[in-house]
Amino acid sequence: MKYIIASDIHGSAFWCDKLLKAFDEEKADKLILLGDLLYHGPRNPFPKDYGCPAVFAALNAVKDKIVCVRGNCDSEVDQMVLEFPMLADYALIDGGNGHTLFATHGHLYNEQTPPLLKKCDVLLNGHFHEPRHSEIVNGAIYANCGSVALPKAGTPHSYIVYEDGVMLWKNLETGDVFDRITIL
Repeated sequence: MKYIIASDIHGSAFWCDKLLKAFDEEKADKLILLGDLLYHGPRNPFPKDYGCPAVFAALNAVKDKIVCVRGNCDSEVDQMVLEFPMLADYALIDGGNGHTLFATHGHLYNEQTPPLLKKCDVLLNGHFHEPRHSEIVNGAIYANCGSVALPKAGTPHSYIVYEDGVMLWKNLETGDVFDRITIL
């Protein structure tokens, strides 16, 4: 299975469209969304082409390919317009080769407060808006996909491509790979 992993669209129709184009071009099987889909949040600026109705319409068009978890800016009212479930705090996804992808936004489980994981399991986060990875407890991997719409600390608008134990961090504007790890 090939997955696109992304987070923090924050209501940007512009960046959501770019993400869905990348998803189509990558020919991925699933789009794993790590929350903060529609609302920009009280501390964030309005992202480019802020338009929640356009975002939920675009995501609903590919609802059968989405696995989604709730972010700290997501609410029950968001679920009313989305045609796929998005209120779970986490999702467990088969990462192949005997390891699990623990997909969550990052405000509950993160690098400092990880869930119970085993060697080569991957804790997937968004929330912090900075793409990165590290080894955490028990030899598990922490992987943050960054932010689709509101990257921080000079990082690019980004997402992860995951296939056969390889994670590629990609720049959403250029399609260039800027980081990579292999899960053994």
